Amino acid sequence: MNIEQEKNKDAIKMAWAKLEQRVRVIKQGGGKSSIKKLNEKGKLSARQRINQLVDDPNDIFEIGTLAAEDMYEQYGGCPSAGVIVVISKVSGKRCVIVANDATVKAGAWFPMTAKKNLRAQEIAMENKIPIIYLVDSAGIFLPLQDQIFADKENFGRIFRNNAKMSSMGIVQIAAVMGSCVAGGAYLPIMSDEAIIVENTGSIFLAGSYLVKAAIGEDVDNEFLGGADTHSGISGVTDYKVKNDQAALDKIRSLIEKIGNSSIAGFQRSIAKAPEGDPDLIYKVLPKESTQPYDSYLLMDLLLDKGSQDEYKREYGQTLITTYAKIDGWSVGVIANQRKVVKSKSGEMQFGGVIYGDAADKATRFIANCNQRKIPLVFLQDVTGFMVGTKAEHGGIIKDGAKMVNAVANSVVPKFTIVVGNSFGAGNYAMCGKAYDPRLILAWPTAKMAVMGGSQAANVLLQIEKSAAKKSGVKVDKKKEIALREKIDKNYENKTDIMYAASQLWIDAVIDPAETRSWISMGIDMANHAPITEKFNMGILQV
Repeated sequence: MNIEQEKNKDAIKMAWAKLEQRVRVIKQGGGKSSIKKLNEKGKLSARQRINQLVDDPNDIFEIGTLAAEDMYEQYGGCPSAGVIVVISKVSGKRCVIVANDATVKAGAWFPMTAKKNLRAQEIAMENKIPIIYLVDSAGIFLPLQDQIFADKENFGRIFRNNAKMSSMGIVQIAAVMGSCVAGGAYLPIMSDEAIIVENTGSIFLAGSYLVKAAIGEDVDNEFLGGADTHSGISGVTDYKVKNDQAALDKIRSLIEKIGNSSIAGFQRSIAKAPEGDPDLIYKVLPKESTQPYDSYLLMDLLLDKGSQDEYKREYGQTLITTYAKIDGWSVGVIANQRKVVKSKSGEMQFGGVIYGDAADKATRFIANCNQRKIPLVFLQDVTGFMVGTKAEHGGIIKDGAKMVNAVANSVVPKFTIVVGNSFGAGNYAMCGKAYDPRLILAWPTAKMAVMGGSQAANVLLQIEKSAAKKSGVKVDKKKEIALREKIDKNYENKTDIMYAASQLWIDAVIDPAETRSWISMGIDMANHAPITEKFNMGILQV
């Protein structure tokens, strides 16, 4: 037994167990008592609705479970941003499902709620798959209205996306299963079809109290905007149903009748299991993220056995570029090599660092994958681009810019897995969030920041000491140690992948053993969107 490998496994397993414990609490939403009260009213909770809607509750891929974690504490928190977003199959068709969680502030919209809804719509739009809204919301959370109402990526963008998706032919079905008030009332009605549940569903721009205050009219909410009103008088909704289950059955029936659209035509063959013991997936990454390891070992555990055709193996070795298969799907993989390697000139190169020759190789490989209609998979464990006189004189900025250009202009679907570090411009070149990966996922021990913790702490410490010196304050060794500890702790919290997940910089933190399943699902989803653009890098310095 390799003791170091067992320590590696213990570290990542412990991180995953800690995450699962937090997720179990998050998935309770506003708590068990709140769910019980919903059920007593004849309503299902958001997660119960999803489980009963999908074909298989065990085949659910959840986006943004950790969104808004440790945020809005002054308001009692907002678990999972008060909205559940999943990708799953309904009546045999891959769909995005968005369900307001009425146990969290009556399903009110916080700023992160809007951000998460926009991400759900983005996934549907990019992959041209149906989106289903299970609506049960009290509208904008008024104490934070200034952070959600007026900006480009705020609440109004959701309705803009409703209109855009309709013009793109992307099916949108909404079921009003609870409150749907004020501006939020536009979401289901801007969908293609709207269902409303008797007695519990209601839609209005202003509730009875506001109507009384505004125009002096006395009216109850049911007559103002209940199921009978909108099905028989206003014509706002298309289907009236008895209860939640009937609404879910109606959605399944409608989805089942949708015709098949064109596909992108990504290549898939019979899947083969990777080489080696599946348990090794937990043992490859060192417990300490600064330690090197051979990334080929990791790739062997993720890629179909015998499927690799490595491109330019002997050149630019700090990046591995290979054609391969994942669960039978043809992919082009770009992975950071984390062990020290020897360059063509005999120079030793640091693992995890992108050198000019590696960036040049990756640029050509990305172009090849675009020409051949092969989806790209980025395995990130990167500390950045090489720095120093030799690198600068060799044109590292130009080489890095070429790679970033290729990633930005790539038209095939991209999928990013942050397995370890994701630092600096390496995050960008390896298809970080800003470069539109169809899905961006992370392992539980991953880290994300502008630079590594040690380097950042040294820089910040020098700034603090300089400021103290200018103020006439002497920083002795004891104060310096205390200052360093404070900086380290604060920076470490912000680089933890849990923080990135709370901000929706990544879509999900996943069990390493589920990596292949997520990528396979992602390509299957992306296959619904034919590629209509041509790969073009524009004006580029060569």
